[in-house]
Amino acid sequence: MGVHVQASLFDAAEEIGLRRLDGVRRTVLGDGAWIDLLPGWLTGADALFEVLAAQVPWHAERRQMYERVVAVPRLLAHYREGEPLPHPVLGRARAALDAHYARELREPFVSAGLCYYRDGRDSVAWHGDRIGRGEHENTMVAIVSVGEPRPLLLRPRFGGGGGTVRQALGHGDLLVMGGSCQRTWEHAVPKTARPVGPRISIQFRPRGVA
Repeated sequence: MGVHVQASLFDAAEEIGLRRLDGVRRTVLGDGAWIDLLPGWLTGADALFEVLAAQVPWHAERRQMYERVVAVPRLLAHYREGEPLPHPVLGRARAALDAHYARELREPFVSAGLCYYRDGRDSVAWHGDRIGRGEHENTMVAIVSVGEPRPLLLRPRFGGGGGTVRQALGHGDLLVMGGSCQRTWEHAVPKTARPVGPRISIQFRPRGVA
């Protein structure tokens, strides 16, 4: 696609790879929900962004919105269970997440969904990954972000205490939403009028969670 990201000073000289996961820090959100965060987990993330932007078979979707069919404001790609991922480091990332969360999750991450936010006009509305098992069961969704940071917002689904949590994600950051997060909290990437560079998020999910 010929889109280039403004390289991070810390990321530009690094090879594409992974740091250890033992630096993950957890924040308890409430109602049984939590998030884990590890900034810069994936090294060489800006180089990986360039590879994914150019080589992933991105597609645009249109969805029914009330009485209209509208364009989804981001590009998408999906790799189902058993399909090869678009870069070897993503397979290593998934294996590392499987090992780290084996005791809590008790099953592997099997699919990968990719979202390409080209600029501030691209976004995703408030939602939870509740299609399938996420509506009734505790689960995890792990997000790795490459490219320019964009804020991920989280808020309680049913209102009440807790308020909105804001976390900028990009340049190889890892965020894992776990526990009841998909059922009791919502998340979004809002539009912005500020000049922002492109970002790609890679979401790893267990079987039956979408």
